[in-house]
Amino acid sequence: MEEKFKTLSDKLKEIKNISSAVALLHWDQQVNMPPGGSQARAEQIATLETMAHELFVADEMGVLLDDLAGTDFAYDSDEASLVRVVRRDYDRERKLPAALVEEMSRTFALGHQIWVRARAEKDFARFQDILVKIVDLSIQKAEAYGYEDAIYDALLDEYEPGMKSVEVNRVFDALKVELVPLVRAISEQVDGVDDSCLHQNFDEQAQWDFGLEVLKTVGYDLARGRQDKSAHPFTTSFSINDVRVTTRIFQDWLSPGLFATMHEGGHALYEQNIAPALEGLPIADGTSLGVHESQSRLWENVLGRSRAFWQFYYPRLQTYFPAQLNEVGLETFYRAINKVTPSFIRVEADEVTYNLHIFLRFELEQALLEQRLNVSDLPEAWNAKMEEYLGLTPPDDALGVLQDVHWSGGAIGYFPTYTLGTILSLQFYHQALQEMPDLPEQFQRGEFANLLGWFREKIHRHGRKFTANELIERITGAKQVEVGPYLAYIKQKFGEIYQL
Repeated sequence: MEEKFKTLSDKLKEIKNISSAVALLHWDQQVNMPPGGSQARAEQIATLETMAHELFVADEMGVLLDDLAGTDFAYDSDEASLVRVVRRDYDRERKLPAALVEEMSRTFALGHQIWVRARAEKDFARFQDILVKIVDLSIQKAEAYGYEDAIYDALLDEYEPGMKSVEVNRVFDALKVELVPLVRAISEQVDGVDDSCLHQNFDEQAQWDFGLEVLKTVGYDLARGRQDKSAHPFTTSFSINDVRVTTRIFQDWLSPGLFATMHEGGHALYEQNIAPALEGLPIADGTSLGVHESQSRLWENVLGRSRAFWQFYYPRLQTYFPAQLNEVGLETFYRAINKVTPSFIRVEADEVTYNLHIFLRFELEQALLEQRLNVSDLPEAWNAKMEEYLGLTPPDDALGVLQDVHWSGGAIGYFPTYTLGTILSLQFYHQALQEMPDLPEQFQRGEFANLLGWFREKIHRHGRKFTANELIERITGAKQVEVGPYLAYIKQKFGEIYQL
């Protein structure tokens, strides 16, 4: 059996190398590639992704998995976990025809470049035709995978394995009951927080340098990573030892660049701290996008927007921007970065209204897949949902339907994971606090190693060995995503800030 495990691992590592090369091409497309390279890049990506798919779904892989299925390794072992996870992936990917994989790869790669231009020109019409094709291909993919209840489930399963849209609705409905009244109560005190200190002239290089200082302090290893700029912030991993982040910076607004850096840094910490023994294998990845988002949302918000974090870091920030911040007190700054106000852009939304953006996207995606909504009607539907949830109507497509990168790359079914991760960030942090109640005092001293070490031990090192629900139960004792810790945190924090 040892020889067969080695054969399986060798084959999987070969496929992973191809996938990593594809990821590098995607990274370059978003960071460095000139616009004229989009057609050739789409063909390169399509070729490599089709090659990786065909190698993975080959009959020989199935025979190996069948032979190894009866081994008596412990459930937690790397060997049993590898076979279990790869078997699931194999059975799923066997359902996709190679021609569909090739066409999706090509179309999604082209879609990104078209989206970049359409967003820059604030013109949905320029993106509409390719999005029609993207939605159609997504429906074909969902039908190929198959589903029991809702077509959305087939694509959600790609990002949150095992979860159904009915479960997402359970979680979202529980949030809406509490969040909508809270937003209403805060809106009655719209002038309760002044965030004008964040809207000044902040040198872009200084913002960049400060962000990198924060990343290094919380544990991001720049010898195994780097930061670049992109139209939409993202994290990508080619290896445990090559995990890259991007951000975007605005000279007249401090928050977006800073918190995008911390958000992507949370993703990168997960990837860099996977056990070295899993390197090169398909289980060297996040177990689900919800769990992955729990890390990014935790470092961005639970830590990054906390009073304790800035008791340590605000004096440092003032040295970068003395003219802008030396006369601004810590409490004023803390309240400013936590100001609640409905806004157009999801990635710049406050903690209270953020999930309203996700509800909107989730509902629109379901309507598109169920063909209750035509792509041509999407801008109007988007604006109507914005008005319904946030009381705003986007003045143009760049601030509305074109703001997110996800659909251009075929990532339909992804958005619910942002809210699931937001909730999990508090579910996990609540447990960490029970085990290490002095964490806030550690943050005040600029000590973050214990928190990172806790997550490394509980989540990061395991990669994909366990499902999200298995991790939740192992860590907290709960059997599923629970909204209680998140709602308690939101009510306490913003009740204090807005004196509710």
